[in-house]
Amino acid sequence: MPTDKLNAAYILFDEANAKDPNKENLNGESIAKELIYGQRMTKTLEQFAPEASESLKLAARSQHICRWEIPRDSYPMDRIGYLKWREELKKFHAKKASEILNEVGYSEEVIERVSFLLQKKKLKKDEETQTLEDVICLVFLEYYYQDFSQKHSEEKVIDILRKTWRKMSKEGHNAALKIKYSEKALALVKQAIA
Repeated sequence: MPTDKLNAAYILFDEANAKDPNKENLNGESIAKELIYGQRMTKTLEQFAPEASESLKLAARSQHICRWEIPRDSYPMDRIGYLKWREELKKFHAKKASEILNEVGYSEEVIERVSFLLQKKKLKKDEETQTLEDVICLVFLEYYYQDFSQKHSEEKVIDILRKTWRKMSKEGHNAALKIKYSEKALALVKQAIA
């Protein structure tokens, strides 16, 4: 059961993400992209790790908080620029989430843990960081991969799938293989992991 603080944090995270000027069409309605993303993260975490700690739940919901404020094109459009942008985003999301959690009245300990998770510290070594990464990958595969695969070459799609797969745990792999893909999308997944 969600605590009062958790619900209050979810509401504030959602209010912040509802300001995203980028929209996604969901059931005929135009909704802020990051609002949908945060809610998909929560839903996927609940299915994948129903016993998740409160800190992990908070990190999942705030994973992309206010992401549009640091656009990708504000960094050079090369690999180095991309990696710099990603590093900057991790710190930015951790700071934004911390401000909201402080406002809600969470302890310094919880705020530090959420910040740690959002910065993907000790990936593959810290169980919760790994679970968060698995959930991020599962959300991509379930909700965004299909569209992505139609916009890019098979070569690029397979490369991204391989990178995604490498970041995941065995449990993540098992969950990913249960997602319903189109025939073509599934064929590319199989090629990537072969």
